[in-house]
Amino acid sequence: MSVPTDEELLAEHIAGQPGRFEQLVRRHSEELYRFLARFAGNDALAEDLVQESFLQVYRSAEGFDFGRRFRPWLYTIAANKARDILRSRRRRGEVPLDAQLDTSEAEGQKYLDFLADTAPTPASNLEQTEVQARVRKVLADMPDHLREVLILSYYHRFPYKEIADVLGIPLGTVKSRLHAAVGHFGQAYREAPEDESEVR
Repeated sequence: MSVPTDEELLAEHIAGQPGRFEQLVRRHSEELYRFLARFAGNDALAEDLVQESFLQVYRSAEGFDFGRRFRPWLYTIAANKARDILRSRRRRGEVPLDAQLDTSEAEGQKYLDFLADTAPTPASNLEQTEVQARVRKVLADMPDHLREVLILSYYHRFPYKEIADVLGIPLGTVKSRLHAAVGHFGQAYREAPEDESEVR
C-alpha cells in the first residue's frame, strides 16, 4: 500500500475523511517546530507558532491550490506568523532573539541540533556548547531576510523553487540572498567572541 502524499491527505481531509489532518500534523510538526525554533530563537514561542500554523492550515484547507505542494504552503504560513510575532515583540521592546545560552542548562543545546555531539569528554562537550552558543548568537543577530533563507536552505534542505514560494520572492533573489546570507554568517561567526561570557 502506497503512502499518501501530503496533498492527498489534505484532499481527503477536505472530503471529510477522519484522521487525515492528524496524519499531516504528525508528519510535519517536528520539523516545523525545529524551523520555527531556529527562526524565532525561542522554544515556547515555536511551540505556539506550530499550533497556530496548523490551525491556519485547518481553517484555510478548502482554499488550498492543489497545483502547489503542501509543504511550502505550510512553511509560508508558519514563516508569516513568526515574522508577525517577532515584529510585534520588537515594537514592544522585547528582544527574544538575543537570549543567551545558560551553559548550566543542558536543554539549551537543542536549538541547533545540527551540530552533532561526537566527543564524549567533558572538555569536548564544553567546547561543543560554546560553538553552539556562538552559532545561535550569530544566527539570531542576522537580518530576518537572510536568516530565514539560510534556515530553509541549509537546515531544512528546501529546493530554491520552494524557498521562493515560501518567502514570496523570485528564484534569482533566493540565490543572491542565500549567497549574501552565507557570507554574512561566515564573517559574523569569525568576528564573534569565542567565549560566550564576552557577549553577556
